[in-house]
Amino acid sequence: MRLRTPLTELIGIEHPVVQTGMGWVAGPRLVAATANAGGLGILASATMTYDELVAAVAKTKSLTSRPFGVNIRADATDALERIELLISEQVAVASFALAPKKELIARLKDAGVVVIPSIGAAKHAVKVASWGADAVIVQGGEGGGHTGPVATTLLLPSVLDAVDIPVVAAGGFFDGRGLAAALSYGAAGVAMGTRFLLTQESTVPDAVKAEYLARGLGDTVVSAKVDGVPHRMLNTDLVERLEHSGGWRGLSAAVGNAAKFKSMTGMKWSALVRDGLAMRRGKDLTWSQVVMAANSAMLTKAALVEGRTDAGILPAGQVTGIISDLPTVADLIAEIVSDAASRIASVNSLVVEPATS
Repeated sequence: MRLRTPLTELIGIEHPVVQTGMGWVAGPRLVAATANAGGLGILASATMTYDELVAAVAKTKSLTSRPFGVNIRADATDALERIELLISEQVAVASFALAPKKELIARLKDAGVVVIPSIGAAKHAVKVASWGADAVIVQGGEGGGHTGPVATTLLLPSVLDAVDIPVVAAGGFFDGRGLAAALSYGAAGVAMGTRFLLTQESTVPDAVKAEYLARGLGDTVVSAKVDGVPHRMLNTDLVERLEHSGGWRGLSAAVGNAAKFKSMTGMKWSALVRDGLAMRRGKDLTWSQVVMAANSAMLTKAALVEGRTDAGILPAGQVTGIISDLPTVADLIAEIVSDAASRIASVNSLVVEPATS
């Protein structure tokens, strides 16, 4: 069973289901599994060095012949180099957590790469659409990781009313009911992070997955203490300590994590400073927030890669509290699409022609 939408037509995928580019999670195995199941899998390159991204693209291509995407930090100092890699490797989709410059969009589109930025407000969707973006992903406040204050049910229609390019809904989706609802709003598909994190192909340690599955609907919290901007995650003892820590203590920890991030990525201090300057301009951050940005990558890695839930953070959408299983990606997507199609048909049956006299 298939649902044809502007998103499936744009990219050439079977199902309007997107697996988001989650740092430390969205690697070749998960992305290829999503692509092979008919959805759009997106590699997370923000937590990869350039060489690691080269290897990840090659590995993904060895596991699937279907379209997939790569998420790129538009403000990264090597963003252009990464874009040229996507073009040379004929990657189908380039996604961005921040709006890319007009020139970057043009370069990708000229090479036949579909450009899909993630946005958090209707005005941002209007801007990237005017620059040539092919579609947008809009995430409401229910979503995990960096998120905004407006619920998907309000943010989505505001964006749909503002642009005429395909809009993919994110934040609070995990099953066929959600996909059917999003399509009814006018969206071209849904994007999910937490739901894909909790699958068999996700490389997150089993003990960490168990921690997610044990949580309820009220067990996420939005905090700015991790990296200076709102971040939705599971509420843990570490998060509680961060919430009650003073500014200097948090900044001191962030400086240490920045040094670890430098060592892990092999980046020079000069490159980190250039990235920091770009972040300040792009996100209007203070220097304290720029330094704290290293916290997010390192604390997420501690939990999602190393399994140290006591020393790391667990980005999580509110859907965590309603997910109770670990399906394969193929089973997950098939069930979502089948259920959505059934619900759409059921709703259509409610439409009754007026009686004629």
